[in-house]
Order: sequence, then structure tokens, then C-alpha cells
Amino acid sequence: MNALITGATGLIGRRLVERLERPVVLSRNTERAKASLGEAVGSVFAWNPSAEPAPAEAFEGVDVVFNLAGESVGEGRWTKAKKQRILDSRVDGTRHLVETIGGLDRPPRVLVSASAIGFYGPCGDEVLDESAPAGDDFLAQVCQAWEAEAAKARDAGLRVVCTRIGVVLATDGGALAKMLTPFKLGLGGRLSHGRQIMPWVHVDDVVSLLIHAAETEAIDGPMNTTAPVPVSNREFTRTLARVLRRPAIFPMPAFVLKLLLGEFAEAVLASQRVMPKRAQETGFKFQYPELEDALQALQK
Repeated sequence: MNALITGATGLIGRRLVERLERPVVLSRNTERAKASLGEAVGSVFAWNPSAEPAPAEAFEGVDVVFNLAGESVGEGRWTKAKKQRILDSRVDGTRHLVETIGGLDRPPRVLVSASAIGFYGPCGDEVLDESAPAGDDFLAQVCQAWEAEAAKARDAGLRVVCTRIGVVLATDGGALAKMLTPFKLGLGGRLSHGRQIMPWVHVDDVVSLLIHAAETEAIDGPMNTTAPVPVSNREFTRTLARVLRRPAIFPMPAFVLKLLLGEFAEAVLASQRVMPKRAQETGFKFQYPELEDALQALQK
């Protein structure tokens, strides 16, 4: 496929670049993107997603667009300004991307746009496939607005897939990377009571799911991008400790987490039993369906 990527220097984007044949990249900082991604990329075009439409010349010959750009949700406290950046970076960026696509004489055939399991809000132990309704908290509102902007690409004839991504496991970024140091020091433990369900997914499976979405015509609309065996936070903690051969005896009370993270703690403590129904129905085979195998692979 001839692909274009936004957010190519992020945790998922870097690995997606490696799996594709010299994709086109849109970046705020072209020099940094070239230095970070090296010869794996083709052309790199400058673009400020929050301020302007994407450059039309970047789309020449492109048939698949992967839209991964957005302000990090897990970095820093959720101040009013931070929440506005989280929203604007996704909604405005996607709107400006789709505006350009809509004006092309030969638009791409598919847009694979990132979203998140935050779409569903906290749902306890309820099983959530792609037909489940949206929540009403901040992240759910962000995801709904984000997906709505991506869906407008259908007006230009594109197939649109919104990948609702779960807790991505990687050692160079995301939630697991932050957990490794305290766990390796024997200071890890469950969060609050530990009964909340964590819809995790290995980063390599995320990339494979993005490519699967681009290549599979039967997928149109939302696609849960999570492993097929979600686990409780308690089970996640025990499994990580076992893989690292360390104890995990220091639970983090909810009130302490809220003091440290503010409003973001509510998202961390949310329980969501998200299932990748659409991916599995269309024949996707997970490389890491089980948590322990995923964590073992990440320690190699």
C-alpha cells in the first residue's frame, strides 16, 4: 500500500512506519521526524494540524491514510488547558486532514483514524463490542467528536475505520513503561481494589490491526483494538510481577492516585471489558492474545 501517516513519531507511529514501504509522513517538525524515522520514510511534509489544512501535494499516489496524531493523554495533569489541547489536537487535526482529502481530485481509498476505548466510558464488567453506546465523561466526548470528524471523509468516497485503541503495552512508552521501574524495584502493586478490567494490547498487535483495517474492505466504522483476553488490574499486576520475578505488595489507593494524577485518575481506574469482535470476525489472528506471553515478549 502507498500510505501517509500523521503522528508517525509516536509510540505506535514509529512501528507502523517500519512495517510499511517508505510511507509519506506529515509532521510539525520535519527535521526531527527525518532524524527519528531515518530511511524508513519516503517524503516528509510540514504540517501544523491544529492550524491549517494538510498539504495537498503530500497525498499524490497515496491510497491509505493512517491518522494517529494527538496530544498525549497520559502526560501531565488534566488542567483546563491540557484538556483543551487533548480535544483540539484530535478534532481540529482530523478536521483539517479531512478538509484536504475532500478537495483532492484523486482521494485515498481508506482512512484509518485512531480513537480510543475511552469512547465507552467506565462500564464495570459489561462486555463492550463495537455496538456498545458511548459514555458521557470527558474522554468519551473527545472520542465521539474525533470519530465524527473522521467519518466526514466518507463524503469524499473513503472507507473510514476508527480504531478504538486500548492500553498499549510497550517498553519505550505508554502505561507499561511507567510501571516497569517501580515494579522492578519491588514497589509495584494493584491500583485501588484491582477489580477494574484493563483492555490491554501488545503494541505489535496494534500495528497489525491498523494494517488489517486498511486492507480489509469488510471493516467500516469502529474497530476495537484490544487483545481478546482482557484482565483485571489485580491479575495484570500479578502477571507483571511474575514475569519480572519481583513482589507486587504495594497497592496504590485510589485517593493517592487522584492526588497524583487529578482527573486523569478516573480514566486510569475505569473498568472496561472491551472485546475485539470486528477484528476477530474478519479473520485477524493476534500474535499476543494472552497477557503473560505479551509481557514475556516485551522483556526480550
